[in-house]
Amino acid sequence: MTAQILAVIIFIVMFALIVSEKIERHIVSLGCGILMMILVFGICMHSGSAILETLNISGIFRPDFWYNAGESANASSGINWETIIFIAGMMIMVEGMGRAGFFRWLCLQIAKMVNYKAVPIFITFMVMSFGLAMFIDSITVILFLAAVTVELGQLLNFSPVPVILAEIFCANLGGSATMCGDPPNIIIGTSLGYSFGDFISNTGLIALISLVFVIIYFYICFHKKLKSKTDKSTETVKLDPKDAIENPKDFAISCVIFACAVVMLVTHAQTGLTVATIGLFIGVVTLIAAGKDALTLLKRVDYKTLLFFMGLFMVVGGLEQTGILSVIANFIAKISGNNVMLMIAIVLWISAIASAFVDNIPFAATMIPIIKSLSQMQGVDLSILAWTLALGTDIGGSATPIGASANVVGISVAAKNGHMIGWGEYCKYVAPATVIVVLISMLSIFVRYL
Repeated sequence: MTAQILAVIIFIVMFALIVSEKIERHIVSLGCGILMMILVFGICMHSGSAILETLNISGIFRPDFWYNAGESANASSGINWETIIFIAGMMIMVEGMGRAGFFRWLCLQIAKMVNYKAVPIFITFMVMSFGLAMFIDSITVILFLAAVTVELGQLLNFSPVPVILAEIFCANLGGSATMCGDPPNIIIGTSLGYSFGDFISNTGLIALISLVFVIIYFYICFHKKLKSKTDKSTETVKLDPKDAIENPKDFAISCVIFACAVVMLVTHAQTGLTVATIGLFIGVVTLIAAGKDALTLLKRVDYKTLLFFMGLFMVVGGLEQTGILSVIANFIAKISGNNVMLMIAIVLWISAIASAFVDNIPFAATMIPIIKSLSQMQGVDLSILAWTLALGTDIGGSATPIGASANVVGISVAAKNGHMIGWGEYCKYVAPATVIVVLISMLSIFVRYL
């Protein structure tokens, strides 16, 4: 009992400090992870095996970690090294693509294709944000999209705020469509043994249906504001997409590497390659292609996020080892009884509401062992609960300015260029979109799986 109480206290303190943003989140998670190891596993439980299971270093040396792993045994108990290695590799690839001018070129190319008209730019940038976020971290997508949107807004005399708000939401929605689109999905996929194809045929289909409604919703909200501002002639626009490409060779190489990453992810269920292998391969190839700039790319990798993941998995491992997560699963099972619809609704809406105010990454990591327990106790197909959790955490994070990292980045880029987006304006337009998509997701799950 003492170990359980202490584990819960450490978890609550970690969440509170992350939300307060007074201390960098990687320091918080690592500190709480170390406390979990020492106080809970060491002093209270006297269990060296719990420490080893949570650190999970031995899992890296198993052959099935790199090839044809199936359901990963290391992921739901302790540090999920598959997730960390994959994200690190993709970070390196994204830095290489940014260095080659890929993102800026793509944005300007699409703007040129629609003749620099504000409303068509608005719609196409929403679709592009959704599409890119399916394969690239949503933070990176918004960072580049928002910067180009501000630049186009200045040239064409329209407010970039509506476009940025829509881009943020579509990036989070696109991230829900694939296994590699959003960190919670990577964690869910590697933890429960689901492939890229599993995600895109389940959450991907629901996300695509939702995108249609989202585009209509944001068009109704913003098309008049965008039209009223566009009074500059497109003849004044001098942006040439080719100017974004400083080195054609680097640009071509980055495109090839990105294409390889997509192909490997789409086919990894057939090839037997795990996401850890794919991430490592893509990262190494990118560094080799960068040549003398490889060290620069390595320096730009967001190591703080990787450390945050490690600490987070340690804390969640503590909750699992002490049996707290089983208690929560029993509570949800008791409330829902034998009603599968009610159970799905509880998991979906709790995930969405919680992710609107706290980081969806630790919440998803916490919920994975819970839905596994629910599946075993109630006889519910685990995959249904997995898609429910993925959609709830990914989409719910859009509802508030602090719900997901992409939201914070987009608002920051706008603010740096003199376009302040407050809580009121953000929630006025994005919160209703979140409710609409969560409702669509719930109904889609009911219709398709029950």
